[in-house]
Amino acid sequence: MQVTFKLTRPQAKAPSYATTGSAAADLCAATEEAVTLQPGQRAMIPTGIAIQLPDVGYVALVCARSGLAVKHGLALSNGVGVIDSDYRGEIQVGLINQSQTAYTIQPGERIAQLMIMPVVQAAFVQAESLDETERGSGGFGSTGRL
Repeated sequence: MQVTFKLTRPQAKAPSYATTGSAAADLCAATEEAVTLQPGQRAMIPTGIAIQLPDVGYVALVCARSGLAVKHGLALSNGVGVIDSDYRGEIQVGLINQSQTAYTIQPGERIAQLMIMPVVQAAFVQAESLDETERGSGGFGSTGRL
């Protein structure tokens, strides 16, 4: 699959896969200088890229980098970013520092991952009742821990 992109900032880096088996491409900080996130602080970090997905059958998902999350407490402030097929603006990454220690993002540092996935738009149909299942309406731990 081909995804067209353009650089929107001079310091931007093209998305790239770290290994041949990578499911997502790395996104890098396209900042002129380092950005320090204090504990609990959020920031929008520009990537300097805009993309064009092939058609409405695809979505780009912005996901956290596991190393930043586990080792340094940096997570996406919105969980997962959704880049719709008709969006043409710069991809920015909302990060939050969930640790007790400040973290400094360096220019060009890998800050998130971009995963391209197929998407299906559902036709929602209102009903008076839903089919019964063994689980029913049980949620939030209703199936147990093990």
